[in-house]
Amino acid sequence: MKSEVSPTVGSDPVIGGRTVVIQRHKIPLAVKVAGSAFLAVLVPSYLINYGPTNFLWFCDTALILTMIGMWLESSLLISMCAAGILIPQCLWLVDFGIHFLGFHFLNLTSYMFDSRLSLFLRGLSLFHGWLPLLLLWLLVRVGYDRRALLAWTGLATGSILICYFFTRPAGPHPIDPSLPINLNYVYGFNDQRPQTWMNQNLYVILWLGTLWLVAFLPAHLVLRKIFGRTAN
Repeated sequence: MKSEVSPTVGSDPVIGGRTVVIQRHKIPLAVKVAGSAFLAVLVPSYLINYGPTNFLWFCDTALILTMIGMWLESSLLISMCAAGILIPQCLWLVDFGIHFLGFHFLNLTSYMFDSRLSLFLRGLSLFHGWLPLLLLWLLVRVGYDRRALLAWTGLATGSILICYFFTRPAGPHPIDPSLPINLNYVYGFNDQRPQTWMNQNLYVILWLGTLWLVAFLPAHLVLRKIFGRTAN
């Protein structure tokens, strides 16, 4: 009796006269394991020190979704994270560099130089620096899903509304001062007090629109041009 499996053609086997294409992993296992190991340290550390609301920050949300996206090799999850945080994280890097040289810019990274925070926690926060590079590398591997802008816009809108209605505003909070305030800057860029130059409800709407026009849309257009790929 003849076997139905014939010698391989190239690298794919031929079974029953038809070439069977074997799906190969696009993202190395070592990268997935390393990312998961880092997350296994960061998540409990942040929960203990900052509480669960800290994961509403766009960057923290994107970190978790990126790790899930790596295991699933989901172009959509990875793409939406890239569209959402690439520009803000580049600003984080610039601000960190300027602060490191002894100057002040946007004060996005002032907490990184706060001696009241442990070096361990500040070291974990360095993921803001390497996450954009990781996302770009992942896009090379899996391509950019054009649905990313819509997906991230929906996620960001929900996050902004939750931060505004259910988390602590800017200003002093003597009880549990370590818990995060003014998440995603829904009360302005001064954590000491909410912005006062316009109606707060209007500010939140304009802030979300500004993020979309200045951060999300430009990143989407550039990434689609460079890494664009039709979603599978």
